[in-house]
Amino acid sequence: MTPLPRLMVAPNGARRGKADHPALPIADAELVATAIACQEAGADGIHVHIRDATGQHVIDAGHYRALLVQLQQAVPGMYLQVTSEAAGRYSAAEQRAMMRDLRPAHVSVALREMVRVPSDWDAAQDFYAWATAEGIGIQHILYSPAEVRLFAEALAAARIPGNHHLIQLVQGTYANGSADSAPLAAYLHEMNRAEGMTFDWMLCAFGAAETDRLALAGQMGGKARVGFENSLWHKDGSLAADNAARVREVDAALREVGC
Repeated sequence: MTPLPRLMVAPNGARRGKADHPALPIADAELVATAIACQEAGADGIHVHIRDATGQHVIDAGHYRALLVQLQQAVPGMYLQVTSEAAGRYSAAEQRAMMRDLRPAHVSVALREMVRVPSDWDAAQDFYAWATAEGIGIQHILYSPAEVRLFAEALAAARIPGNHHLIQLVQGTYANGSADSAPLAAYLHEMNRAEGMTFDWMLCAFGAAETDRLALAGQMGGKARVGFENSLWHKDGSLAADNAARVREVDAALREVGC
């Protein structure tokens, strides 16, 4: 399984638009230009959301496939990850259908979206087994220590195969930033309780606390995801000019702590 990149940029997400920041990339050409700028600024991976002609979040295999070709040419060597995020628009069945069609090398998948009610486990288990057999690198998104615990329980029950997993830990929300989130140590405590498992993990954090929290993640053995999906602001509270500016600040913060 390909390791997660040291520093992944998440330049747009599913919800923000030009009204939130004029430099937030929406069109494919903007995403490609952002990827180039962020790679030059220090990012070695990108987490890709696509939008339709109206700017609305979509998960479309054909659209993804075309954009990935452009990115492979524009940013050779960059880790290219697509999202399967539902964003209130898609069912778990639709998410799984997109991934089976696209067969992405790298994709983020939220456990809470695959298993919304306990009866979803049969379909989810079949999907995870298929993805493992296909060699698809799923980064499992976990939003709280409680979700990490549920994930560990699913591993112990062999509902998700394998003994090495890629993880995306999330601190905070759009509404509240990261202020009310559990400490990173609480997430890692639950992760470390998963016997016989190893993890390659990454953190993303909302709001102006993003830089400090990502630097702490680096100190604690994790990777970092930065960008306008989670925060538009620098550590000092000023509005970032663009995603590349956020990458430069976090890259410098990681280097300061030896990461």
